[in-house]
Amino acid sequence: MAGVSGCMKYSMFIFNFLFWVCGSVILGVSIWIRVSKNAQQELEIDSTLFAGVDMLIAVGSIIMVLGFLGCCGAIKESRCMLLLFFIGLLLILILQVTGGILGAVYRSQIETSLNKTLLKSVNSLQSSTEESKVFQEKFQKLERMYQCCGLLNGPEDWGKKFNTPLGSNKICECDTRDPSTDLCTFFEGRFIYRTPCGEVIIKYLKDHLLIIMGIAFGLAVIEILGLGFSMSLYCQIQRK
Repeated sequence: MAGVSGCMKYSMFIFNFLFWVCGSVILGVSIWIRVSKNAQQELEIDSTLFAGVDMLIAVGSIIMVLGFLGCCGAIKESRCMLLLFFIGLLLILILQVTGGILGAVYRSQIETSLNKTLLKSVNSLQSSTEESKVFQEKFQKLERMYQCCGLLNGPEDWGKKFNTPLGSNKICECDTRDPSTDLCTFFEGRFIYRTPCGEVIIKYLKDHLLIIMGIAFGLAVIEILGLGFSMSLYCQIQRK
């Protein structure tokens, strides 16, 4: 009867060990961000972004479990563990493909939802609540960083607050030493940034969409290879 290929066995082990290490790093960093107040302050993470951190904790946990099953299944030549690894990886691949298809089909609805989110943020720019003031200060940092003003309608999004300095900075103020016509425009007696930040955000998402698609495609290829290796090893153990 045919034996188990040592090359495939140890290749499977090394692959899944690295997989497990990646999961451990993601899980460890995510938990640290979730529980550490200092980390949250340094990274400027507030309660609205905790959902993303919780998702990373879940992803890290799943990767760790799959990596453990793959490692132990390869070394111990356990068909049960290899089968669980195969099923788990297959489910992730199916969810990944389904998410990509749904994203393509409902792209227009996603853009509509993004516009609604931006509109809600516009209301926060004009609000006077303490929570809104925190958002306004952070948004001003974004305006200076990306040299933009407002979200959808430029300075009009700030309403009456436009001529009220927040802290030591004037809202949307462009560098008067070099008021480039491409970057700045003259509005209510001073130079301000011409481009709404909503356009910058949408452009940023579109520019990085290809990168996200490339990463997703690369992960899909790795997942398919993992499925092939695990099933080949499973069949070799079964024939042993």
